[in-house]
Amino acid sequence: MTAPVRFRFAEFVLSPRRRLLLRNGTPVALIPKYLDLLLLLVARRHDAVSKQAIFDEVWSDVVVSDGALAQAVRTLRRTLGDDSREPRFIRTVSRHGYQFVWADVVEEIDEGQVATTVTPSASATAESVATLVDRLTAAAESGGRADDEARDAAERLHALGTADAMTRIVARPRHAPAVALMRDARWSVPGAGRVPMLSDPEAARAILALVRLRISDVGRTVARRWASAAAAGALGGAAAGVCGGVALYLAPMSNARPQSSLALAAIGALAGGVGAAGIGAGLAAAEVLARSRRGLALAVCGAASGALVALIAHLLLRALLDGLVGLHFSYEGGAIDGLVLGAAAGVGYALATPQPPGGGLAAPSGRRRFAASVIVGAGCAAAATALALSGRLLVGGIVHDIARRSRDAELGLAPLGHFIGEPGFGPITRALLSAFEGGVFGFALTWGLTRRPAPPET
Repeated sequence: MTAPVRFRFAEFVLSPRRRLLLRNGTPVALIPKYLDLLLLLVARRHDAVSKQAIFDEVWSDVVVSDGALAQAVRTLRRTLGDDSREPRFIRTVSRHGYQFVWADVVEEIDEGQVATTVTPSASATAESVATLVDRLTAAAESGGRADDEARDAAERLHALGTADAMTRIVARPRHAPAVALMRDARWSVPGAGRVPMLSDPEAARAILALVRLRISDVGRTVARRWASAAAAGALGGAAAGVCGGVALYLAPMSNARPQSSLALAAIGALAGGVGAAGIGAGLAAAEVLARSRRGLALAVCGAASGALVALIAHLLLRALLDGLVGLHFSYEGGAIDGLVLGAAAGVGYALATPQPPGGGLAAPSGRRRFAASVIVGAGCAAAATALALSGRLLVGGIVHDIARRSRDAELGLAPLGHFIGEPGFGPITRALLSAFEGGVFGFALTWGLTRRPAPPET
């Protein structure tokens, strides 16, 4: 067995086994992902490590933007006392990535404890709180953007003491952008204190500034995830429709033709795509905007977006049926159905994808991605079953009701009941069909939402 090693460079000791960085024997606080990044760069110091390799190894379970990587490197440089213009430790390799460039790195056996002292970090005491508050507010007021100077000031203020910094910041007029930066930066500083927003005199402006800050950082990533969720939902709905059509064709006493599968597949694709687009948008927004109460945000945003998209879909369906074929569609439960399914998807997604430390969007891979999709699918199946047992109609039930009213025997789903011994489209048949619909929808939604972006071409 190979003995564990640690790395010694300049005044630092980096221990992979103990997951610890020391400066002159003093432990230096780093969030886990930033420590992982430093370990990777030091271990592969003979190579320039590409951004994609960093994302794959350090953020393998989440999706983060280039801005998050730049922030991590900036924090490491500040911790090491490095300068991006004349780097001693971390060099930026243009359009590629980063490389650890300290020439004299010593690998030694990690035998255990290193003598430590408790002294304040030089980087944390280099500037006073008042000076950093001036820097932060000036940078924030210039446009409220999370540029390097503003974020650096916010992270230093958290290191020196969040409470004192916030007292000084909120005493200033037009402080909302600075509060938003402090709120966002606290996830990058171990031990950072609370940054209350609802009790702030400029709460509304601070919240809007935080929303703009987070959306601007990962807007393109969120758009890709949303599109992927909608596409997966459409494919899942189409597959469910084909399965339903085949089962209907094979059912005893059925008048359905093989072409019925195509009609049900089209209906399923439309319903699945629209539903996944709506609920997926809500879940993606919750992941980006809420970090303190991620689970609650996912449930609420999933429920709200599900209710909205279901209400709009039912209003459009009613208008189309009334205007095109003169069929009055009087079902009123669309918003409630969407709310329940959206909430189930949100709760399942929160349970299946724990909050990524340090921010980012959950992106499990392999078996974990499959397991997450199964968990959300099971939650949606349970919610759909409860809706069916309470007399509410999902896609299959609506198709059957419309076919029954229009006397379209081919798409009437009553023959499916014969598989389980029911004389028609009874409560058990409706519940089983709804569970199948909900399960496929939840699985497809999660599978699409957790898709990692393809690596850029070089």
